[in-house]
Amino acid sequence: MTEPDQQLHRSLRNRHIQLIALGGAIGTGLFYGAADSIAAAGPAVIVSYLVGGVVIYLIMRALGEMSVHNPTSGAFSEYAHQWWGDLPGFISGWNYWFNYIFVSMAELSVVGIYINYWFPVVPRWVSAAVLLAIVTTVNLLHVRAYGEVEFWFAIIKVVAIIAMIVLGLWIIFFGTGSTPATGIGNLWRNGGFLPHGVTGMLAGIIVVMFSFGGTELIGITAGEAEDPQRSIPRAINRVVGRILLFYVGALIVMVAIVPWTKIDGNASPFVQIFDLVGIPGAAAILNLVVLTAAISAYNSGLYANGRMLHALAHQGDAPAFLGKVNKAGSPWAGVLLSSAVTAIAVVVVGLLPEQAFVYIMSIAMIAAIINWATIIITQMLFRRRLDPESRSELRFTMPGAPVTNWIVLAFLVLMVVVMTTMPPYRIAVAIGPIWLAVLGLGWQLSRRRQTL
Repeated sequence: MTEPDQQLHRSLRNRHIQLIALGGAIGTGLFYGAADSIAAAGPAVIVSYLVGGVVIYLIMRALGEMSVHNPTSGAFSEYAHQWWGDLPGFISGWNYWFNYIFVSMAELSVVGIYINYWFPVVPRWVSAAVLLAIVTTVNLLHVRAYGEVEFWFAIIKVVAIIAMIVLGLWIIFFGTGSTPATGIGNLWRNGGFLPHGVTGMLAGIIVVMFSFGGTELIGITAGEAEDPQRSIPRAINRVVGRILLFYVGALIVMVAIVPWTKIDGNASPFVQIFDLVGIPGAAAILNLVVLTAAISAYNSGLYANGRMLHALAHQGDAPAFLGKVNKAGSPWAGVLLSSAVTAIAVVVVGLLPEQAFVYIMSIAMIAAIINWATIIITQMLFRRRLDPESRSELRFTMPGAPVTNWIVLAFLVLMVVVMTTMPPYRIAVAIGPIWLAVLGLGWQLSRRRQTL
C-alpha cells in the first residue's frame, strides 16, 4: 500500500495529458527517423503511417478501457498484475521501463546532430550530456511544472508541423521566388509510389511504429490526472487523430516537394527539404523545432520511467527506495536512476556517433512490441474476467474486441518477422527473448527476496 506522503499528486489537467502524449509521440521518430522509413518505403511511407496509426489507435483504446476503469500511474503493469498474473505484471512494468530507457537514449543520440547544424565543432556527446542534466532537473520539480514545460514544448512542435505543412503546400502548388511549384509528381516518379514493393512498405512500418511509441503515456498520466474518467477518453480519441494528421500531412508534403531518393538522413528530413528548395531561413527555424522536439520526447520518456519505477516499487517488484517521492511529489529516486542509466547513451554517442540512433531504436522497438502485446492480451483477460454486469457498464471500450485484439497481435508478429529481414534490427530480435528470460529470472529472485 502506498503511504499518503509517497503518493503522486493528481495535478495534471486535460491539456497537459493531451500534450504529454503528443510530446512523447512527435519526436525523433518523425523528425529524424522519417528518413529511414522514406528510404525503405518511398512515397508509400504515407500508407505505412496510416496502417500504423490504425494499429496504435486500437492499442490505445485497449489501454484506455482499463485506464478509465482503474486509473493508476502503474498502468499496464498494474493491470497485468491484476488481470493476468504476477509474472506478466513484473515483466510488463520492467519492460516498459527498459523500452523508455532506449527511447530516451534514441532522443539523446540525435540531439548532437541538430546542434551540429549551427555548431559543427561541438562533440555530439557534449550536447547529449547537457540535455540529460537539464531534463533531469525538470523532472524533479512538481508534476504541474513538468506538465507546463511539456505543454509548451509540444505546442512548439504542433505549431511548427502545421506551419511546415502549410508552407509545403504553398511550395507544391505555387512555388517560391526561387523555386517553381513542384506539384505532386514526386509521389509516383523515381520508381513509382511503391518503389520497393510491399516488402519496402512493411520495412517502413518498423520506423513508423517507433514514431508512434509514446502514446501509451496517456495510461501513465492516469495516476496524476485530475479527472481521469473524462480526460483519458478525450485524450486518446484526440491525440491519435492529431498524430495521424500531423504525421501523414507532413510526410505527404516531404515526399511531394523533393524526390524521395534525395532524402539522405544526414540531417532531419524536415530541415533538408527546405535547404534543398532554397529556403535556408526556414530550415534553421525547423532545426530549432526538431531540437525542441527531441528535448520534449526525452522529457516525456524520463517522466514515464520515474512513474513506472514508483509503481513497481509499490507493487513489490522493485526496491522500496524507488517508491519515494520528494516534497514536490516527484518520484525522485526513480527519476535519478532512470537518468543515470540513460546516460549510457552519452557514451554510445561518443563511441558510435553515426550508428547510435539506428541500433538504439531497434532495441527500443522490440521492447515496444512486447509492451503493446502485453496491453492487448491483458485487455482480453480483463474483459473475460469481468462479470456481465460490470462489462456492460464499461464507459470506454475497445472497438471490435476481441477480433481487433487478434488483428493487432498478428500485426505485431508480422513486425517481428520483418525485423529479421533488416540487418540493423536482427540484433534486437535476438535480444528480445534474452531480455524476457532475464526478466523471468529477476521475478524469481524478487519472489525469493520477499519470502526471506
